[in-house]
Amino acid sequence: MSDTEYDYDLFTIGIGSGGTRASRVAAAHGAKVAAAEEYRVGGTCVIRGCVPKKMLVYGAHFAEDLVDAQKFGWQIEGKSFDWKVLRDNVLADVDRLEGAYTETLENHDVTIFKERATITGDHEITLESGRVVTARYILIATGARPRMPECKGAEHAISSNEAFHLDEVPKRIIIAGGGYIANEFAGIFHEFGSKVTLVNRGDAILRSYDEAVRDRLLQISLMKGIEFKFNTIFEYIEPCDDGRYRVKLSDCEEEIVDLVMFAVGRVPNTEGLGLENVGVELGENGEVKVDEFSKTNVDYIYAVGDVTDRVQLTPVAIREGQAFADSVFGEGKPYAVDHSCIASAVFSHPPIAAVGMTEGEAKNKLGSVKVYQSDFRPMKNVLAGRNERSLFKMVCDAGNDKIVGIHMIAPEAPEMMQAAAIAVKAGLTKADFDATTAIHPTMAEELVLMK
Repeated sequence: MSDTEYDYDLFTIGIGSGGTRASRVAAAHGAKVAAAEEYRVGGTCVIRGCVPKKMLVYGAHFAEDLVDAQKFGWQIEGKSFDWKVLRDNVLADVDRLEGAYTETLENHDVTIFKERATITGDHEITLESGRVVTARYILIATGARPRMPECKGAEHAISSNEAFHLDEVPKRIIIAGGGYIANEFAGIFHEFGSKVTLVNRGDAILRSYDEAVRDRLLQISLMKGIEFKFNTIFEYIEPCDDGRYRVKLSDCEEEIVDLVMFAVGRVPNTEGLGLENVGVELGENGEVKVDEFSKTNVDYIYAVGDVTDRVQLTPVAIREGQAFADSVFGEGKPYAVDHSCIASAVFSHPPIAAVGMTEGEAKNKLGSVKVYQSDFRPMKNVLAGRNERSLFKMVCDAGNDKIVGIHMIAPEAPEMMQAAAIAVKAGLTKADFDATTAIHPTMAEELVLMK
């Protein structure tokens, strides 16, 4: 299907999860595809996001598991933690995954340019080397980067990008933010032995999650020893002679810490792409504005993933990339990704998982709702003597019994939620869950036993 008028049928700028899927699928449909990546193949998720972060989460869990194991008869003498061993093993696996992504594209005859690409004219891309190529379609899949707020001394703070490369675990760390990245790293560093303070300019953590679940995480985190400061902003960060930092927060005394980390959101990577050269429209946050089919206001330019600031989740970017490639290069009818009812997780300690509307959202939209809950202490925690309770919550439309939201905080909550999300997406009712026989003894059985 190659169009001889252009060098390529598709040129993808950014080889993360969305760009990789789109390029591979388009090539499988017979398109001649090239892709450019100025950093590393794999993007945020593989290189500096959810994959290495989840590995750190696994490592952090051993801190509590080794303590709990004693009540199960295990005696572990001389246990110790070596951050550099974990860090280096994680980074080595990132290298492996980058190679796998590269191999997948090469096996589909996708030409990879490991350099920056800029749109310099109509259907025209100029590479950093100076080479100019043309493409029938251009896909923007450049993702997003951590937002670094403006305050005096902000340049002394790190973002989540640098957290994977630290030489040592900080004894004392302040993390700015109230979202999932801030809470996940708060849990990780705490389990590795850091004294953690989470600073939020607002009055709540995890605003998009159900209030009961996020309050439970706050209670458990406080019980573990993580400190929270709400309605607080940074006044300054100053380096000390010994390598630490002097930090002044509003309404707080000055304190000395080993590290400051900002996790206050992400900004779409649209600067320097040359989008203005062809009139691509951007939103208030710098995001590429697209329609339901991921098309920009320029007919031959599309965008998927975090750069569109629709739903900043890797599986969403992958689905958007698949839909784009199938719709533009496939033989079937074009289709759009359904961005409603997307399940998500926070890999905190313990983790949170959710799908659908919160209780508040359901009341605002539906008026009358029924809420079912299960508040329990997991069996493992009981025997281990760990006073940590889990919470499952189901929100239903009172008019038709349809489940419109499920929210949970519990060990392995994300693993349980994947199956539950299918049921919610399919429009099942509370009666359908009640009619399902429980698997006992499991935490998951609470999904079909809630009252």
